[in-house]
Amino acid sequence: MHSPSPIVRRKSRQIHVGKVPVGGDAPISVQSMTNTDTLDVAATVAQIQRLEDAGADIVRVSVPCMDSAEAFGRIKQQVNVPLVADIHFDYKIALRVAELGVDCLRINPGNIGKEDRVRAVVSAARDNGIPIRIGVNAGSLEKELQRKYGEPTPEALVESAMRHIDHLDRLDFQEYKVSVKASDVFMAVAAYRQLAKLIEQPLHLGITEAGGLRSGTVKSSIGLGMLLMDGIGDTIRVSLAADPVEEIKVGYDMLKSLRLRSKGINFIACPSCSRQNFDVIGTMNALEERLEDIMTPLDVSVIGCVVNGPGEAKESDIGLTGGTPNNLIYIDGKPATKLTNDHLVDDLERLIREKVREKEQAEKDLIARGA
Repeated sequence: MHSPSPIVRRKSRQIHVGKVPVGGDAPISVQSMTNTDTLDVAATVAQIQRLEDAGADIVRVSVPCMDSAEAFGRIKQQVNVPLVADIHFDYKIALRVAELGVDCLRINPGNIGKEDRVRAVVSAARDNGIPIRIGVNAGSLEKELQRKYGEPTPEALVESAMRHIDHLDRLDFQEYKVSVKASDVFMAVAAYRQLAKLIEQPLHLGITEAGGLRSGTVKSSIGLGMLLMDGIGDTIRVSLAADPVEEIKVGYDMLKSLRLRSKGINFIACPSCSRQNFDVIGTMNALEERLEDIMTPLDVSVIGCVVNGPGEAKESDIGLTGGTPNNLIYIDGKPATKLTNDHLVDDLERLIREKVREKEQAEKDLIARGA
């Protein structure tokens, strides 16, 4: 049931954010940002570890002052995931976190100050092998561009980005990625499409200030989905007014739906109706909560009756089809066993985890034979 993907990704220059490749033929990475007080090292480390457990490839941390730069250094020592420092205005903060092992600097060269300050930041980045992210936002365009365009437009976003890029080009620094975010879907999509034709560097996608968990997920899925279908995008953040862990979950679900990433379980589930032979919604809610820790790719179908159940199950690693008196389990497309409703979630979780272990062992055996 999987038709060939029509997506042809834009060719971009590859950079590295710590151990994570971004651009080129690398998988599209998923990011989030901490919302704890950076000065609270313990709370920030705990949140970063939760994000990493959820599958985050990269995490951004706001560093608004020199004290928070020192805190950032202590945070960096306690986590494994690459960290991006979000810095505005004070170039000395960028210089300090470069010394403390930051994996990427998120700056706007235009608001760092005079040319010598930009040069100092770029030199620190070059000397330490640190890429830069140029982050343009419709809500903080330069006053000159606001006067020129009258309001934020795709063209204004792109012109702002190209101004910042010119700073780096003059210093012969090419290790950067760019974002041109707006809360308006059409504006952001148009800006990214324009910019994608002008530069070879990787693009960081996002619909900024998208909204709460539900509305922000919908808006981001539409905007980022349009760009990803165009082959545009090398790393993404789903900006939600919600727990940052939800951003990672939504980001991966988005990429899985387009078959651009395959981390974790891909659930196929019916919306349920009066034909269901078990509580589909309750079963799905329980499974998603219990199986969040699984990162091995697996297709699991949960269908409440025999109308579509067998067809979906035959295309899944594990498929559950509702039936009377018992529900039928398919494994690798073949009928395997029957389950009653009494301990349905427990039994299904056990079968899924067994299948995950089987796939992980098969992968280890394959690697061992290759070695």
